Amino acid sequence: MLDFLKKQNKEGNDPIIAIIPGELISGEELGLEDVIAPSALKIGSKEIGLGEKLVRTFFITSYPRILSESWFSPLINLDRVYDISIFVHPVETVKILKVFQKKVAEVQSQINDRVNRGLVRDPKLDTAYQDLENLRDKLQQAQERIFDVGIYIALYADTEDELRKAEGEMRSILESRLVYVRPALFQQAEGFRSVLPVNKDELAVNTKLNSEPLSSLFPFVSFDLTSDKGVLYGINRHNSSLVLFDRFSLENYNSITFAKSGSGKSFATKLEILRSLMFDTEVIVIDPEREYEYLAEATGGRYFNISLNSEHHINPFDLPPVGEDETPADVLRSNIINIVGLFRVMLGGLTPEEDAIVDRAISETYALKDITPEADFSGAEPPLLSDFELVLAGMEGAESILQKLSKFTRGTWAGFLNQPSNVDINKKFVVFSIRDMEDDLKPVAMYIVMHYIWNSVRKNLKKRLLVIDEAWIMMKSDDTASFLFSLAKRGRKYYLGLATITQDVGDFLRSPYGIPIITNSSIQLLLKQSPTAIETLQKVFNLTDEEKYLLLEAGVGEGIFFAGLKHVAIKTIASYTEEQIITSDPSQILAIKRAKQELAMAENEGPAGMRPR
Repeated sequence: MLDFLKKQNKEGNDPIIAIIPGELISGEELGLEDVIAPSALKIGSKEIGLGEKLVRTFFITSYPRILSESWFSPLINLDRVYDISIFVHPVETVKILKVFQKKVAEVQSQINDRVNRGLVRDPKLDTAYQDLENLRDKLQQAQERIFDVGIYIALYADTEDELRKAEGEMRSILESRLVYVRPALFQQAEGFRSVLPVNKDELAVNTKLNSEPLSSLFPFVSFDLTSDKGVLYGINRHNSSLVLFDRFSLENYNSITFAKSGSGKSFATKLEILRSLMFDTEVIVIDPEREYEYLAEATGGRYFNISLNSEHHINPFDLPPVGEDETPADVLRSNIINIVGLFRVMLGGLTPEEDAIVDRAISETYALKDITPEADFSGAEPPLLSDFELVLAGMEGAESILQKLSKFTRGTWAGFLNQPSNVDINKKFVVFSIRDMEDDLKPVAMYIVMHYIWNSVRKNLKKRLLVIDEAWIMMKSDDTASFLFSLAKRGRKYYLGLATITQDVGDFLRSPYGIPIITNSSIQLLLKQSPTAIETLQKVFNLTDEEKYLLLEAGVGEGIFFAGLKHVAIKTIASYTEEQIITSDPSQILAIKRAKQELAMAENEGPAGMRPR
């Protein structure tokens, strides 16, 4: 059929329409060609009507003297529907050397002629002569080879205007690099067949390229990381496509973010939180710098300020409910292990003897409230830290522990820990702020809050995201780091995703739990990095030198997004409304506060500009 159309086309009978009468073909005679063939085919001089689509084929005619490594990347990442075929035909070196000898003689003759006539030297001829001589030397030494290369591009569109627009974009990309294309006039059928995956170069418009510029065409890949559902994380910087991803579709739901201060890590995190809330995901944040207060207020969430003078308290002896697949003994034993870890953090470490004493004292403290492995303690009132102190007072060898514990039960820190829990996280968005907590107590506060959240998460199975900002605070102690790693490993069972964020890469990776937490995070986001941290990150994430320099030179909100086995360069973007809610820029925050104050003053003004009495 196409041979007939080509013949008619050459004879000037343009256009020709071929209609494939599928209804006349019986089911037994129907072949693969009939199934994939378009309903109609119209071959014109400039394009082909392929069913409801228009397709126009182009070929590259000329290249600049030097091709950069990435010149082909913008074309293959063009956000259009198109096909590209690359045909590489090797040329025998012996034959091409004969051609080169003749060409070098011609150029040398022109140079000599200009010298004899007393004309000024022509830089073009001198450059051509040098290039020919250098290439001939490399060919003779087998360092280079010559190839006939044909590159054909078929653009698809629904309308003529859309096709012209796509052609303009393609030409703009290529001509800015001094690469020129032409449409296959009166050879659209041959051109279209040349881009089909059948390996036939029917157009046969080739340009000779040696090995070095030919290598700039490879690797022939397009970077893409998107799905049909999930949260918009940003824009793909390679091809401006959307980076859409659902963390809850991966093998685990955890993520980790590394970035230097001011690179946009909190902005990117708050943006994901805001968009995750719209997909019915409950979000809990541990906020060390009070950056999420306004976001909690704007979304109707709850905000708890954890400090020594706060009215909000969490009892570390609270017990989680016993799950259907658990026994009371397992739940109690796991809780005791976590509390022992808390006391290691609170008391600055324990000797093996002290560790054993604390473990036994916790069990006896629970027993005072009839909480034992054999009992049903679902409705029992948990003990307090003062109860634990009373038990320790009656045990031998506990004097040093009691002395260190006194500041938490009777000293300045008593109000923080020695109280029943009075916080409720039954909201879609909850923030625990520890900014006003003393620095020495921040690791303790983060451990207690995370332990309380973990117990609450186990009560009801819901899709949740736990965000831990400035996680390097927890990585300073092996016990807090171990608990964080435990959440990363066990969270999936309870539909919990853990988002770990840190700016101190050194402290995080120095911990023995740093690398395991990274390997248990299916999503990793690397934003702008400092020169002191980039070498370490390059080794951990196997970054290329190009990716390394990309992170060093990235702007705010720019970096590399890893999801599973794929990764792309990303730029975080937000709408105007989102930016007003989530911004961490002090100048923008002051502007918003001023606008609120001016609005409040305007509302207090009377209709005649007078304040009401």
